Amino acid sequence: MITSTAKKNKNTATALCFEDTNERIKNMFNKVELSISSYDTAFVAMIPSSTSPHAPFFPQCLNWLLDNQLVDGSWGLPDHHPLLINDALLSTLACILALKQWGIGEDKMNKGLKFIESNLTSINDDKQHHPIGFDIIFPSLIEYAQNLGINLPIGAASLEAMIQKRDKELQRGFQSDSEGWKAYLAYVSEGMLNSLDLNTVLKYQRKNGSLFNSPATTAAAFQHLKNADCLSYLQSVLEKSGNAVPTVYPLDVYARLHMIDSLERLGINHHFKEEIQSVLDETYRYWLQRAEDIFLDPTTCAMAFRMLRLNGYDVSSDPFYEYSEDKFANSLKGYLKDVGAVLELYRASQVIIHPDESILVKQSSWTRNLLKQDSSPYQLYTDKIRIYVDNEVNDVLKFPHHANLERLLNRRSVEHYNADETRILKTSYRSCNLANQEILKLAVEDFNLCQSIQNKELKQLSRWIVESKLDKLDFARQKLAYCYFSSAATLYSPELSDARISWAKNGVLTTVVDDFFDVGSSEEEQVNLIQLMEKWDVDVNTVFCSEAVKIIFSAVRSTICEIGEKSVERQGRNVKDNVIKIWLDLMRSMFTEAEWSRTKTIPTIDDYMQNAYVSFALGPIVLPALYLVGPKLSDDASENQELDHLFKTMSTSGRLLNDIQGFKRESEEGKLNAVSLHMVHGNGVVTYEDTTDKLKGVIEDNRRELLRLVLQEKGSFVPRDCKDLFWKMMKVLNLFYMKDDGFTSNEMHSTVNAVLKDPIILDELLVDSKRHPPPKAVEV
Repeated sequence: MITSTAKKNKNTATALCFEDTNERIKNMFNKVELSISSYDTAFVAMIPSSTSPHAPFFPQCLNWLLDNQLVDGSWGLPDHHPLLINDALLSTLACILALKQWGIGEDKMNKGLKFIESNLTSINDDKQHHPIGFDIIFPSLIEYAQNLGINLPIGAASLEAMIQKRDKELQRGFQSDSEGWKAYLAYVSEGMLNSLDLNTVLKYQRKNGSLFNSPATTAAAFQHLKNADCLSYLQSVLEKSGNAVPTVYPLDVYARLHMIDSLERLGINHHFKEEIQSVLDETYRYWLQRAEDIFLDPTTCAMAFRMLRLNGYDVSSDPFYEYSEDKFANSLKGYLKDVGAVLELYRASQVIIHPDESILVKQSSWTRNLLKQDSSPYQLYTDKIRIYVDNEVNDVLKFPHHANLERLLNRRSVEHYNADETRILKTSYRSCNLANQEILKLAVEDFNLCQSIQNKELKQLSRWIVESKLDKLDFARQKLAYCYFSSAATLYSPELSDARISWAKNGVLTTVVDDFFDVGSSEEEQVNLIQLMEKWDVDVNTVFCSEAVKIIFSAVRSTICEIGEKSVERQGRNVKDNVIKIWLDLMRSMFTEAEWSRTKTIPTIDDYMQNAYVSFALGPIVLPALYLVGPKLSDDASENQELDHLFKTMSTSGRLLNDIQGFKRESEEGKLNAVSLHMVHGNGVVTYEDTTDKLKGVIEDNRRELLRLVLQEKGSFVPRDCKDLFWKMMKVLNLFYMKDDGFTSNEMHSTVNAVLKDPIILDELLVDSKRHPPPKAVEV
């Protein structure tokens, strides 16, 4: 009794913890918080008053600098990453300049100068991360400091080397005279005050008055040009953030999309359906308005496109003509060699659903090539510290969208999640919207909770196999773990238990029936099994011609009856007859193949494929599960026609993937498949390579068509939750057949265990996070 009470209390505490964490994450959708930038605040503090050149326009920013020097004498993010010393040097120097300009805080300036002196060697450390524009801005600020009479602890030789490095970069840029270079120069123009025509910078001014959404750039431009829109922008930022400014503002569209993307990758988006829907609706409105915060940034544009399209919004790929290979290379992010932008463009290119989207095909090719090149110039990461981007690049190249099983993606994303991620532009910043421990904690708890439920289901299924005597069939492969894994890795939410069990049981049964028709039965037994399915209501003790037929029919029948009973709750009717038909279609198609084999018949390619997409045996796995995921499905003709199209498209891809990977094995066994048939009907002219290339093209066409059907809203009669099952199975197939016939081989044990057996340990993931707690942030 005590144990039961303790267990109940523990479950209650866990539920309350889940609820609290969920609520805190929901609140993050309402506001975007960004860490304060001492670097940008220093440039705002340097602006003279419009009434007196001897007083600051924004004294509150100057006061903030006085109040926020760190213990070591630097300014910048507290507990900064050890690879961001150059960032701290730059921020510290900018703050010293602001204090010197107004003749205040001499002791703080001296502490800052000592910090610079102690850490100056990091400038020549190749491992250190350089903020954007560092090689131009830092030496320029040193020269400005000298003009103000600041005695910097920098030797003449070191200063000369920095200036030469700056001038060499400037010379190279001016010679190229590219648009990307011009945009870059404008972006770092606060470091070019004495040599740049700031009027040319104003061509980059946005509707909100800013230059590149950068307070530092905008402050420098306003100080010299007195542009009213620049001032309005700075005032609006300070109204939001108080006495200091972030390094980028606004970031709302990107931050909220990134947050949704993280929740989806971590597998906890189902907790926040309303919040996500609201953000996507708002993003779609911005998309239709061609908002600058989306279309002036390739990273945000690519992310918005991918997420809107995958969630059923009708968005065109036309904007990517502005980010073609040549145009991207000639843009600011192209000049910066921003692999993060290339990564998002590559992800977006995988969401092709129309036959005329050649822009996305080309985009997929050039972005993938850049990401694959070890010696690519796109190694100078902006925005994120390199190791974290390396993880993302490796992951997206290894697991394309169509082969990325949700639960495997979730696990990898959790294990690579940097809860206190630092981003770097001209200075570093953090945002709880982009990364935080609450999200990581929920993801780990959710994963482990689902896994514990799945462990119980797997044990239940193991007992079912023994009780059904399926383990007594010597000819049948025992693939319960794989069958259940494919359902648990895609239909992982606790409330989808019935669908998971149906998917797994039918996966086991289709494997058994496939082996039965393939190697484990006579023609008499095959006919007997089909006749039993047709009659259905039979005396189970008298009508079997063999024990194998009895075991198989009994297991199939009990499973169909169970699905029928469970469907009543969700569908308001018993779908048993529908599932019987699905099974009969499969068995008849398998019998046809067995007949071809017995009579040595070589069918036409069309006849083979018309039968083979059914005999591939996905029907009993996917179609009954549709009735158990929630939404109601009717027997309406239009709905059935759409389901037939979805099923055929999915199954055709799967059959061809199987036939390509199984060609060698099946040829040795004397079996025909799509590859061998193309070669046979090619009269010896068609090679294996020609055939596989052709079939891979067919697979790709079907894959795109399936994604189009799944995402299609207009004219669709099947609920999205149901259509998603076809795409989930497509991911399973592409994973299983990525290298070989993964379903038949035994090399996926570690993959299966990662989903079903091995829990994630939160404390291990938080070790690094404890070393670098996030700074205070402001809502902007």
